[in-house]
Amino acid sequence: MEFSMIFTVCSALLLLSSSSADAQTASPPSLSPAPAPAPASDFVNLTDLLTVAGPFHTFLSYLQSTKVIDTFQNQANNTEEGVTIFVPKDSAFSAQKKPSLSNLTDDQLKSLILFHGLPHFYTLSEFRNLSLQNPITTFAGGQYSLNFTDVSGSIHIGSGWTNTKVSSSVHSSDPVAVYQVDKVLLPEAIFGTDIPPTPAPAPAPDIAPAADAPSADSDGKTAPSSEPKPSSSNRIINWGSLIHIVLAISGGFLF
Repeated sequence: MEFSMIFTVCSALLLLSSSSADAQTASPPSLSPAPAPAPASDFVNLTDLLTVAGPFHTFLSYLQSTKVIDTFQNQANNTEEGVTIFVPKDSAFSAQKKPSLSNLTDDQLKSLILFHGLPHFYTLSEFRNLSLQNPITTFAGGQYSLNFTDVSGSIHIGSGWTNTKVSSSVHSSDPVAVYQVDKVLLPEAIFGTDIPPTPAPAPAPDIAPAADAPSADSDGKTAPSSEPKPSSSNRIINWGSLIHIVLAISGGFLF
């Protein structure tokens, strides 16, 4: 009986030692490497950009008061299309007298600012092809469209009320393009189609020729003067008178 118990205990100890040895020699499971984080997308803070560049303080103020800055920023950050913005300088708003922007409603002002953006990123070179697709719809909707024209490499923008051009590139890196324009873009959808004609340039003043300047004929030769010239008969008479005077003086000396 004692022998059987000893045999049982020894067998159990052998089994335990063999299982622990197997556990120690077993290699740990291999761990797969963690995936690399996705690269962060380009992020351009439009408020910071327009604050540093410019001066675009007036346009930035309108962007913030109408909340259009959120629309443009969301388009830049969360879409694959990107955004293109046309930014007038502060002097362009100061020069805008008629029509006045102070009489616009809140909705009209918001549409006016949305009118300065396109829901796609465009480089300057792409505007040449864009001019073949006029009119181009803006963020403000279907009635708010712009026409683009390439004039010897200079991009001109027409909105009915406004004819201006892209004067410089403020920022042009996908997904955000910001271009400076010389005037505020005014849509016909707000201000109507009764557009006053552009005043004609003042004519150059006529400069009358000097009264005593000799005139030239069709062959480029100077026309003869109208003053009478002494004739040959007058010259003979003058010489004759001079001879008589000389003879009279000579006779006086002889006598």
